[in-house]
This record gives sequence, structure tokens and C-alpha cells, in this order.
Amino acid sequence: MKSETAPETNFKLSNTLVLIMAIACGVTVANLYYIQPLLSEIARAFSVNEVSIGSVAMLTQIGYAVGMLFLLPLADIREKRLMIVILLICASCALILMGSAFNITLVAVASFAVGFTSVVPQLVVPLSAELAEPEVRGKIIGTVFSGLLIGILLSRTFSGVIGGNFGWRIVYFMAAAIMLIMAIVMRVALPVCRPTSNLKYGELIKSIGGLIKTYPVLREAAFNGAMMFAAFSIIWTSLTFLLENHYNMGAEVAGLFGLVGIAGALASPMVGRIADKKSPKFTIGIAIIITIIGYIFFLLFGFKIWGLIIGIILVDLGVQSCQVSNQARIQALNGRARNRINTVFMVSYFIGGAFGSFFSSYSYMHFGWIGVCILGLITQAAALISYKVSGRK
Repeated sequence: MKSETAPETNFKLSNTLVLIMAIACGVTVANLYYIQPLLSEIARAFSVNEVSIGSVAMLTQIGYAVGMLFLLPLADIREKRLMIVILLICASCALILMGSAFNITLVAVASFAVGFTSVVPQLVVPLSAELAEPEVRGKIIGTVFSGLLIGILLSRTFSGVIGGNFGWRIVYFMAAAIMLIMAIVMRVALPVCRPTSNLKYGELIKSIGGLIKTYPVLREAAFNGAMMFAAFSIIWTSLTFLLENHYNMGAEVAGLFGLVGIAGALASPMVGRIADKKSPKFTIGIAIIITIIGYIFFLLFGFKIWGLIIGIILVDLGVQSCQVSNQARIQALNGRARNRINTVFMVSYFIGGAFGSFFSSYSYMHFGWIGVCILGLITQAAALISYKVSGRK
């Protein structure tokens, strides 16, 4: 069965194009996470406290959620390749604004703009599902997601090392150049991808509510996805404060911890294959348990480097496995509404991330590392309850 968005009846999704899509997801989603190892440096640069700078990190994810809500549905009624190229150019402009900011207010505005314009991965993932054959859809999604997840993790290493040695502004100027290069690559590599709906934009937005009502699987995936990404953001937002305050380590080391989590990202294609053979629901349950174990390591052994390393590997593996499995579930619901379905899921997902970023900073400031760990465990308790009370699909 060929994709509805294929430019020709004989179009076939090649391994090269899958790799390009994975790279595009990785370098674009990295825009959201450059700030995390740099939080302490930016806070010092503008003389603000942890809660204030945590709010700036939260605005990036809120911008991402707003961008997904209002931009992703357009992909069902507009040509996708053009949308992707335009958004990459806009992301470059937002990153330049971030690097040029001269006060904390402008940093906050630019942070929101970076999030709003960096929604390209959430156009690319549904596109990869549409172009893939149904029997290998989970594997393709897992491969593209491995690029996205590696981008999330390496973004911290990149920004930590570059920011620590050359200043945090250079990170954003380099990222802006990467976006322009990626715009050219995607314009050349992607096929023309025709719309799958003839609805008007207003009708398209209204139809999202109907999709939420129609698909209980989507509602469950949106909720547990939000809780899982909250757990992810909680730990990565506070890690830089823990390393600086307890270990006297700077942005470079905080960034290098991103390398630790790559083991989890590399497991994404394997998780996709398991979801194809067994069921995404099965892998989601395992993912929640893995994340809980990771947080137990943080709680008991977080003041030891080896405890942090094990905890990061487990949490990243759990969160990423849940994300891939949820995508495999929701992308199979309705082929003509994939971008709107992905909008519901990813808006919820990043609202959870924004919740995690803000309350992580708050918890660390008022309750220390133990409070951060308890907050993370609460999110996983909520995800586990949702998993238990939902259906079997």
C-alpha cells in the first residue's frame, strides 16, 4: 500500500531519506534543549535566580506546544516540503534573536520564538509514517525518532562544551547556521508531499476536538506522554544546578551527561520493531517501569556520579521507548488526519515538558534534589495509573 503523500505511484522511502529525516529531526529539536546546560551561565549573565531562568526554559517548550497547535494541522491541507523549509528559515531567525538578546525579557521572547518555529520534527515524524509501508512503520518511526532523541541528548553536549568555552551566545549563532543548511538539504531531499484534506483551516482546528472524542487511545497516549516527558524535563532542568552546587561542575560537564543518554536513544529502532511484533501497549508498560527505576536511582544515589549515570540511562530509555510506542499507536489511527492526531499528542507532550521544566526549578530551589526526585516519581505514578485503567490497545 502506497502512501497518500507519495509524489509518484512508484515512490519508495529509501534508507538515505530516512537518515536525512532523522538528522533533520535531531538538529531541529536540539534548538529546544541548548538552553538547559547553559541555565546557570545565562542566569549569571542577567543576574536572575533559578526560578526565573527556569521560566525561560519553560517558555521554549510552551512556544513549541503553541507552534504545534497552530502550525501542525496545516500540514494536512498544505504541501509539507514547503512548510518544512519555511519553518527551518524562521527557526534560524529566532535563534539569531536569542543569541543577540541584551536583557532577560528579550531572552524570554526569543526563547518562545525558538520553540514556536522548531516544530519541524513533528512534521517529519508523521511524514515518515505516511511514506513507510504499514508492516515496517514502527521500525521507520523508531529510526527517525532515534535521530530526534540523539539530537535532544547531543544538544546538551554541544551547548555545554561550546557555551562553556566560547560563551552561550555562540551556541545560538551556530545553531542558526545549521538551520539554514538543513533548509537547503530538505528542499533537495524531500519529495513533494500533497495535502491529505480539503478542509479549511478553521474547520481543521475544530476537527481536533472531534479526534480527541473519537479516539480513546489518543487521549491515553496524550496523557501518559505528557507525564513521561515531564519526568524527562524534570531531571534535565535540575541536573545543571545539582552539578554546579554539589559537584562544582560547569556547563561543559552538564552537557557531557547528554552522551550518557544516547544508549537509550539508540534503542529506539529496536523498540519500534518490538511494537511492530508484539504491541505498542506492551512496550509502554515496560517503559514506565524503567523510568520509575531510574528515578529511584536518582533518589537513592543521585549524590554519586555513578548513580546519576545509571539513572539518566534508565530514564532516557524509558521516556524514549514510551514516545516511540505511543507514536506507533496514534499514527495507525487515521491516515488522513495524522498531523492533527500528532498535534494533540505532541501539544500534550510538551505541555508536560513545560510543567516539568518549571516545577523542577521550583522544587530544586525550595526542596533540593530530593524534591526533584519525588516530583518525577509523582509523574510516573500518574502515568502508571493511566496505563492500568486504560484498555488493551
